[in-house]
Amino acid sequence: MRLVIALGGNALLRRGEPMSAEEQRRNIKTAATALAPIVEKHSVIITHGNGPQVGLLALQAAALKTTPAYPLDVLGAESEGMIGYLLEEELVNVLRPGTQVATLLTLMEVDPDDEAFRRPTKPIGPVYSQDEANAISRQYGWTMTREGEKYRRVVPSPAPLALLERRAIEILLTSGVIVICAGGGGIPVIKGPKGALKGIEAVIDKDWASELTARLLCADGLIMLTDVEGVELDHGSAQARRIRTANPQSLAPLSFDAGSMGPKVGAGCAFASRSGGFAAIGALSQLQQILAGEAGTHISQRYAGISLANEAD
Repeated sequence: MRLVIALGGNALLRRGEPMSAEEQRRNIKTAATALAPIVEKHSVIITHGNGPQVGLLALQAAALKTTPAYPLDVLGAESEGMIGYLLEEELVNVLRPGTQVATLLTLMEVDPDDEAFRRPTKPIGPVYSQDEANAISRQYGWTMTREGEKYRRVVPSPAPLALLERRAIEILLTSGVIVICAGGGGIPVIKGPKGALKGIEAVIDKDWASELTARLLCADGLIMLTDVEGVELDHGSAQARRIRTANPQSLAPLSFDAGSMGPKVGAGCAFASRSGGFAAIGALSQLQQILAGEAGTHISQRYAGISLANEAD
């Protein structure tokens, strides 16, 4: 079975943890241990988020007054390489000797006229108090948005249109290589009138980039891993109930947080509708149970309506 497994930024750097290399390596080692039994049995493409990391890189770059700050496409490539390196190293350490793992910097074509460039929505970087957010916004001209009781920077997040390394990834998969790609949604580029590529200031949503990757590479399943056990109705309330299974049509009328679960549900529904495969959303620690259908939220055309955890089909 061919799977795309998407690791959320919060699965690699948990909320409230220091954004240090040591902390990320520790979490990535945990992720690699969870992934190992799956990648040894299936053909796997691993994607990952980079929201916390690319935001930190942007803050560091902006603080250096003697050099112009690097644009987001370059910072996205840096974070893709950094996280990919750590993932690849930790996977090699836990997999059978001789297993081949490759990290591929991935270019994603976007539309320069995408509405996202006029309405930034993608949260990146650390969280701030309101006073800190106001000061940073004044200093750097960044757009900030409220996230719970805190604030984060938001940037344009255009829809991915094309995976430019598609053929290269297919060659690697056919050769039995575990591929890490589309990190942080991939590096956003646009094509000029003569086809020349140019990076653009944006951070593509990892879940939508993973959906495109899974669909173009004819994956059987798209698994999106985060730090919660699945999609919930009435999330955050005493009445919260985990959705166990659903078809895309039944989820379409429902609303989920645009900064967290919304893209996962949207991408999962799109993949299930367009490819006929299945999508699943759940906790990294429950990956094997998710694949066995015993945990997480599963989205497929074969389900009728919505079923909740602890309820009969």
